Amino acid sequence: MDTIRLSIVTPNGEIFNDDVKTVTLPGKEGEFGVLPGHSSLISSLTVGVIVIEKANSTEAVAINWGHVKVDERSVDVLADGAIALTSGKDSEIAKNIEAAKELVNSVKDSNISVAFVEAKINSFA
Repeated sequence: MDTIRLSIVTPNGEIFNDDVKTVTLPGKEGEFGVLPGHSSLISSLTVGVIVIEKANSTEAVAINWGHVKVDERSVDVLADGAIALTSGKDSEIAKNIEAAKELVNSVKDSNISVAFVEAKINSFA
């Protein structure tokens, strides 16, 4: 088993559903990575960037907050707000990056460095 199924859903619908090699999530206690065969867990997610490693590409999705359920074969993210940073045409990506910055700036969580999250978002520009 060399992939794990990742699904990212918001109240507006599903924004990602595919098999991935690894996924890095912005957990409340810090970032954590998930590989195929990961032990089961449920965690709160905080504002940040989900980094998705696929076979031939890296994708990223900014979220404001949410929850994740992990088991050996799947990662299910339920996010309040999520914006894909890496899919679409260049003009769409630029718009999405601006929208993602607005999303993270709307979060009032004093424990999170918005500048750090913005820098991570910019790294996908």
